[in-house]
Amino acid sequence: MENSRGNFGSKLGVILATAGSAVGLGNIWRFPYMTGQNGGAAFILVYIGCIFLLGLPGMVAEFVIGRHSAANAARAYKNLAGRGPWGVIGYMGVFTSMIILGFYAVVAGWCLQYLFASLVGQIHGDATFVKNYFTTFSSDPFRPLIWTVVFILVTHAVVVKGVRKGIEKASKILMPMLFILLLIVVVASCSLPGAMKGVEFLFHPDFSKVNQKVFYEALGQGFFSLSLGTACLCTYASYFSRQTNLVGSALQIASIDTLIAILAGLMIFPAAFAVGVNPDSGPSLIFITLPNVFQQAFGSAPLIGYVISIAFYALLALAALTSTISMHEIGTAFFYEELHISRKKGAWIETTVCVIIGIFCSLSCGAVPALKLFGMSVMNFCDMLTANILLPLGSFLTCIFLGWFIPKQIVKDEITNWGTLRHTAYGLFLFMVRFVCPVCIAIVFLHQLGVI
Repeated sequence: MENSRGNFGSKLGVILATAGSAVGLGNIWRFPYMTGQNGGAAFILVYIGCIFLLGLPGMVAEFVIGRHSAANAARAYKNLAGRGPWGVIGYMGVFTSMIILGFYAVVAGWCLQYLFASLVGQIHGDATFVKNYFTTFSSDPFRPLIWTVVFILVTHAVVVKGVRKGIEKASKILMPMLFILLLIVVVASCSLPGAMKGVEFLFHPDFSKVNQKVFYEALGQGFFSLSLGTACLCTYASYFSRQTNLVGSALQIASIDTLIAILAGLMIFPAAFAVGVNPDSGPSLIFITLPNVFQQAFGSAPLIGYVISIAFYALLALAALTSTISMHEIGTAFFYEELHISRKKGAWIETTVCVIIGIFCSLSCGAVPALKLFGMSVMNFCDMLTANILLPLGSFLTCIFLGWFIPKQIVKDEITNWGTLRHTAYGLFLFMVRFVCPVCIAIVFLHQLGVI
C-alpha cells in the first residue's frame, strides 16, 4: 500500500523518474557542443571520469539523506541536523528549485511555441527569417508568457496526482517517448549525405585538446547534468523503498543521462555538418541554428523535414517536462508537509510562486528590458544566481554534512540497505564525499565565477 506521503511502486519507476529529473535541455544544447569542441571522445572519457569523481558520490549522498528521513528536503536535513544549522541546506534547495522552475519554464514554453509552429508550418525561410522569428517571439509581451504558464500548469497537472499516479506514471510514458523520438531524429540525421563528418567530429578522440580547462568543463557539466544541489534527488529519494539499491540506482541514472547526452550529439552534429553549419550551444542552438539546419538538410524531402522538426521539438518539450516535474515536486512536498495542508493545495502554492517568477523572467527577455536585477535581465540573474552560487553551495554543504556530521552508521545502513547488500566500496564512498567531492565542487564554483 502507498503510504500517506506516497512512494515509488517499482524499480523501473525509481530509475525513470529520477533519470528524468536529470535529463533536460542541458543534455541537448550543452553537452554535444562541449564534446565536439573539447576533444570528442577524449572529452567523453574525461566526463565519465568526472561522473565517478563527483556525480555518483554526490547523488548517493543526497539519496542517503532523502531516504533516511522520508520527508521533504527541508525537513530531511533538519531531521538529521537536529538543532544544528545544517537544516538550512534543505530550505536553500527548496528556494533554489522554485527559481529554476520559474525561468526554466520560460525556455520550455519556447519549445512548446516551436512545436506548435512546426505543426502548422510557420518556421520556414532562410537563416535570417529563422533568427528574426525567434527575436520577435521572445520579445513579445504575451505569447512567451502564455506558453510559460501553460507549461507550468501541465507540470502541475502531473505532480498534483501524487507520486505513483502522477510522477511515476508520467515518467513511464514520457521517458520512453523521449528516447524513441531521439532515436528517430538520430537515424534521420545520420542518414544524410556528409553526416559521417559530424559523427567523426563528435567521436574522434583528440587528446591534444584535453587540458585543465576541459577538466573543469567536464566537471561542471557532470555536476549540472545530474541535478546535484537542487534537492530533487533528495526529494525523490524520500519516496524510495528500503529495498532500493542506492548505489546501483545512481549508476543506472548516470548511465541513462550520459547516453541521452551522447545521442543528442548524434542528432545535432551529423545534420549540421551535412549542410556545412558549425553549431553553437545554448538557446541559439535549438531556436536559431537547428531550425535552419533541418530546413537545409531535408529541403529535398520537405515531408521528412516536417516530421523531424516536430519530433525534435516534441522531445525537447518532453525533456524539459521530466525536469520541471521534479522541480515542482520539491516545493509541493515542502508546502503540503510543512504547512500541514493537502497535496493539492501545496501544489497550487508552488505553481503560483513559479508562475510569478516565470512572468518576470519572460518579460525581461525583451518585452520589458527595464526588468533587471544587478544589471542583468531577471532571466539571466536567476540563471546566474542558481548555477553559479546556490547549486554549488548546496551540494558542497551536503557533502560536508554527510561526510563529517551525519553518524557513519546511518550512512552505512542506507548504502548497504541495513546489511542486506555487500558494498565493499563504502569506505571509498565516504572518502570521496569527505575529501574529493568538496574539492571538485569548489573547482566548479570557482570556474563558474571565472576565477579559474
